[in-house]
Amino acid sequence: MPVNVRIPTPLRKLTNNEELVEVQPGTIGAAIKELQSRYPGIEERLVDEKGAVRRFVNVYVNEEDIRFLKNSETPLKEGDEVSIIPAIAGG
Repeated sequence: MPVNVRIPTPLRKLTNNEELVEVQPGTIGAAIKELQSRYPGIEERLVDEKGAVRRFVNVYVNEEDIRFLKNSETPLKEGDEVSIIPAIAGG
């Protein structure tokens, strides 16, 4: 059973309009690399040049923010759900 990744609307143009993409269990970092191999250009929108998840991108594993877990090293197991949520600024 794979890990499901929910793709936000602004990034769906890179995933052929797929909202839910399956990746193999591993870590958040490995999942992002797998997404990049299948959907070129997605990685640069999610992580900075050092490989850290960008400040304006929130990533959750089963509704828990990875910043309070192990960031890119957060483990993923079969059946987990990853949500990528871009931050929204407003005033």
